[in-house]
Amino acid sequence: MIKESTLEPEQASYRKIIPAGDYLLHRIEKGQTIRILDLEGNQAADTLFYNADDVSERYSAMDTIRTQSNVYLTAGTVLMSNEDNPMLEIVADTCGRHDTLGGACATESNTVRYALEKKCMHACRDSWMLAINEQEEYGLSKADITHNINFFMNVPVTPEGGLTFADGISDAGKYVELTAKMNILVLISNCPQLNNPCNAYNPTPVEVLVWS
Repeated sequence: MIKESTLEPEQASYRKIIPAGDYLLHRIEKGQTIRILDLEGNQAADTLFYNADDVSERYSAMDTIRTQSNVYLTAGTVLMSNEDNPMLEIVADTCGRHDTLGGACATESNTVRYALEKKCMHACRDSWMLAINEQEEYGLSKADITHNINFFMNVPVTPEGGLTFADGISDAGKYVELTAKMNILVLISNCPQLNNPCNAYNPTPVEVLVWS
């Protein structure tokens, strides 16, 4: 569902551009709103959410899909935790649909999906591991890297129940906004994937904005 925001970028309390292949690990407080902005179009922002006060509680794809009876995320979706608590609500969305099934690229999946020589290409799991090792103060470990949301990514479900990776449906300036229902850690890998059409084979920056 397309729903535009009323928030003005110049009034944001925090702004950060994430280059392709880089990460963001940032705390947002309950009641704050975060916008992920697709600056150039067809980019994929692989995102994990945690309870900032207890990182063992985190976004759950299974509980979110079960609660809303939909595999895609859009305006009005409430993201649920593995303890079945509301974490964030999507309050604005100009893309219209976001993937919660396709998972994140890794060196292992690069090998399986594409070719052996693709193994050492940079991947989202590498970005997440770098984030948690460079910012140990947040208390995250490898065990906390679980299923994620792929904002702006197009992963159609086939009639047989399989997944396909298709051209992106986003465009330059599209965004998604979420309001936190608890104190949240957001961990974003701005996908560097060069081997599938999710970002038109051309990874580009995204911007994150936060309003208090």
